Amino acid sequence: MAAASNFFSIVAGVGAGTGRSVALKFAKAYPVVLLARNPQNYESIVSEIKSSGGHAIGISTDVSSPQSVSSAFAEIQKEFQGKKLAAAVYNVGGKFVRKPFLEMTLDEYEAGYEANGKGFFLFAQAVLPLLLDSVSTALHPPSLIITGATASVRGSATMSSFASGKFALRATGQSLAREFGPKGVHVAHAIIDGVIDIPRTKDWPVNGGVEDGKIDSNAVSDTTFFARGKERQGRNYFIEDVDAYLSWLRLRMLIGIFTPNPGLTSLRNWTFDHMWRNSRLFKWNYDFTIQ
Repeated sequence: MAAASNFFSIVAGVGAGTGRSVALKFAKAYPVVLLARNPQNYESIVSEIKSSGGHAIGISTDVSSPQSVSSAFAEIQKEFQGKKLAAAVYNVGGKFVRKPFLEMTLDEYEAGYEANGKGFFLFAQAVLPLLLDSVSTALHPPSLIITGATASVRGSATMSSFASGKFALRATGQSLAREFGPKGVHVAHAIIDGVIDIPRTKDWPVNGGVEDGKIDSNAVSDTTFFARGKERQGRNYFIEDVDAYLSWLRLRMLIGIFTPNPGLTSLRNWTFDHMWRNSRLFKWNYDFTIQ
């Protein structure tokens, strides 16, 4: 784990799956703040990071509550006084409602927006001033990374609550990328295009039940960490639809999870390096897809 750093990171939405993996990954580089509504979701992760020599704190936070978010960031400022924010990850899932539209209540419909729309609005307003303050001194461009889903770009039947929230999340983040990218803050949106392999999805039949049919949460964290940006000369480079860029290879996962051929791992690494070396060939982009 990382020693003391002049920078720290924040992960909102921590649990047994992606949030845990992302927190552990960022803790190797920075002290990390873990935000979750239920302390049980972060307590073991904080202990794991500390036992490995890292620095982590957990704060019980309801991201859809202005008062809760304000209180959490007051505590963060107190804990990390004199340090600057390197990266903030928004991984909040919220209440998942899958129900026929005509049977859905207004509260159930709004549940998707509470976490993904309103919650992200409050979180982004709290972290962006801190990220802007880090621009002049950070080796990597200060980053706001958002976890999306297939529903961020495609609404499915019975998924109107979830999809509306994810659409709002992606649209807001995209606007922020256009507004704050020129100011030096990297904003990226990860479309997790598949089912992540976590305890809650253990019995879900996916891709015909094949052994590697789900996305490894550790693989997601690796890509999320990569997305925070390379050194300063790459600050205006955003990955958009990497799956399309690599479609001729038919890679099923950016970091090899759906690729049984181990030889493609080196090909994958070459592709990432090639993309960074030739970043001037790409427009200022926003999305990247994990399948």
